[in-house]
Amino acid sequence: MKTTAFTITGTKDGEVELPLIFSTPFRPELIHKAFTNLTSHKFQPQGRHPTAGMDVVARSNDPPTGQHQARIAKMKGGGGGRQGQAGGVASVRGGRQAHPPIVEKVIFKKLNKKENKLALCSAIAATASKDLVKSRGHKVDGIESFPIIISNDVENISKASQMSKLLEDLKLMKDVERLQSRKPRTGQSSLRGRSKKVGKSVLFVTKDASKIIKACGTLPGVEARAVKDLSVLDLAPGSDPIRLTIYSKAALEEIAKIKSTHLEVMVKTR
Repeated sequence: MKTTAFTITGTKDGEVELPLIFSTPFRPELIHKAFTNLTSHKFQPQGRHPTAGMDVVARSNDPPTGQHQARIAKMKGGGGGRQGQAGGVASVRGGRQAHPPIVEKVIFKKLNKKENKLALCSAIAATASKDLVKSRGHKVDGIESFPIIISNDVENISKASQMSKLLEDLKLMKDVERLQSRKPRTGQSSLRGRSKKVGKSVLFVTKDASKIIKACGTLPGVEARAVKDLSVLDLAPGSDPIRLTIYSKAALEEIAKIKSTHLEVMVKTR
């Protein structure tokens, strides 16, 4: 399968042969599963202080029966404060939790290696579908060929002004501008410093992203990833396939080196 390649000025640069990975079937349920599992690896472990709720002087009667009082522990003291109130145990005001969360709990989810690789291949292949890209909300009316392939000169871009010109030449600036019309959020999210929610726009996939990643810093939603760092989290944010993606020619060569069991089966059946 061939597709049109472009230069950084937006002109056509011949055709390139797409790797076999772009023939992978679209598996939205597997992409969602991979996204869920990979997201859990970012969760922050939480726990409670070992003596939380128990740093008080509270004792029960000894013996606990025959006193005409409840057997629960009561606060000690010389008068005032919480003297005589129940404390130091679970189910009372200011007491400990009965079964508090512990730091040692395993909170990340595991995923089979073959499933993870198949989900990544499926997400990469789905970027070649204009209908899937458009269904997510991207503005791609001026684009005809998918996936979008660009020359290796894009990896040398290091300034935001050059990146803006590139997006203008590729007719993709409308997709970036759609993120600027988002309304600010109110309520608890605003009080906690999250009044603005930035969406996702163009993703550049290159062989070396050390320079281009700096040029994407000031453009909302525009990101860059090297092929070795590419993940389902980048290609399907929020587990919703699929993102508007631009590949460099060198990135296609690196993608062609990805090995997966399903690709071996496809080669044998051809």
